[in-house]
Parts: sequence; structure tokens; C-alpha cells
Amino acid sequence: MIKINDLKFSYNSVPVLTGITTDLEEGKIYGLLGENGVGKTTLLTLLCGLKKVEAGYIEMDGIDPYKRLPETLQNQYYLPDEVAPVNMKAISYAESAGKFWPRFDFDKFLKLMELFENDPLKNMAKMSAGQLKKTYIAFALACNTKYLFMDEPTNGLDIPSKTSFRSAISKYTSEYTTVVISTHQVRDLENIIDPIIILDRRDVLLNASEYEITSKLFFDYGNTLNPDSLFTEQIPGGFIQVYENKTGEESKINVEALFNTVHNNKEYIKKLFRK
Repeated sequence: MIKINDLKFSYNSVPVLTGITTDLEEGKIYGLLGENGVGKTTLLTLLCGLKKVEAGYIEMDGIDPYKRLPETLQNQYYLPDEVAPVNMKAISYAESAGKFWPRFDFDKFLKLMELFENDPLKNMAKMSAGQLKKTYIAFALACNTKYLFMDEPTNGLDIPSKTSFRSAISKYTSEYTTVVISTHQVRDLENIIDPIIILDRRDVLLNASEYEITSKLFFDYGNTLNPDSLFTEQIPGGFIQVYENKTGEESKINVEALFNTVHNNKEYIKKLFRK
């Protein structure tokens, strides 16, 4: 488990994260959402120990990730938004770099490359941006780490590749793996992320499972406006509306509508989910 308590971080005295507190449980695929500039990438780099917290703490299985201990590093993988081309074949890169992760599965890497329709014999320096991104995604999943942090992994992928990515995450992550995916392209991940974290500079506005969200909020796709709606958007044939679920009815989450609901009603949502 990862515990984050009263986390603070600044760049040159400019606060980025202020008082962030939440837990990340084993075996969950978290979607990390937030407006541009709220610190999603910063949080991921703090989680994997690439930056040092200014105040508060992060514990990964009771250990500060910034210590960069071998037992911590071999249990995590961080995939940044921008990945670097390497002047070697993908298959050679996997054979070489995979040695740093004790549970790296070379056969799994090849299966993932096939899923992404990527040629493992191609030089990574000659790949397109999308091919390179898919190679790194395949490598990240093949490392079989306990913690996997991915920053905007669907950036640069075409529509078929985004479908393959969702399939890869669903099929090739262990039930014991904690995955944190930062994204602003929520539709790309709508069916695989659960729980959902919505981050603000000064707080975690939401960290809840799909079940918890739909038990508290109702997503209405009708054509009659509800005066108690927290968020309303016109769509073809009617409206999507979000309001407090006072009757216990089931509904299907629309992540974009959820995001807007939370940001338009920050204090109301925080109180609602503390009930």
C-alpha cells in the first residue's frame, strides 16, 4: 500500500501540491485526473522517488521511495509522458534493460508487442512516436512490478492502439499490482480505471471506486432537466445530468461529467463522500 499524508511540494517557492492526503490500495487501477498544472506529473515523480517531498510524507510499503532502495526500485516502474528513442532494436532493449527488474517476463513483452502490432526487431530510434510509446508500454507491463505509474500513456496513440492499450492493462496487470494512470484523455480510459482520483492543488477532491461514486451520485441521460443537478450538459437527444443519488438507483458513470461535477462543486462533493 502507498500512504500519502499532508504532502507538500514546491518549485522555487511556488507551491504545486499543498496538503495532499490519500491512500493507494493494492490491486487497483487508479485514474489520476486533474486540471493542467495541478501537479499530476509531480505527484507521480514523488511517488516513484524521483523528487523529494517538501513536507509530509509518502510511504510505499512503509518505506520512503526517495531513499531509492533496491527493493523499492525493483518493485516499481515509472513511464513518463515523453519517452526517449534508443539506438537499438526493441528486442535488444528489452533483453538488456529487463535485467533490472527481477520479475521481467520477456515472453510477455513479445506478446504485448504483437498486441500493439509493433515489430520487436525494429530499431527504436527509427520508430514513430506512437510505435515508441507502445514499445515502452509493453516493456513497462512486462516488468511485472507491484507499482506501475504511467503519465499520459495514450498520448500519441491512434484509436486502434488506444483500444489495444485498454486490453493490455486489463489482461496483463496482476491482481496485486497498483497502477496509477495520469491522464486528461478520460474517454481513453473510462472503462478500465477504478478507483478515480481527482486532484486539486490543495486537496484530493475525490478518491472513490465506481461503486462508491454511483452510490452517491446519479448520472441521468434523460431529456428533462432536474433542478437539483450539480452539473448539466446538453447532448444529442437530451441532457447528461449529475445529481445526488438519494434513491439508490444504479447509473453508468460518465467520467467527463464526473470531473466537471467535482470541480464545480468541490466542497459539496468532499462533504458528500465523507458521509
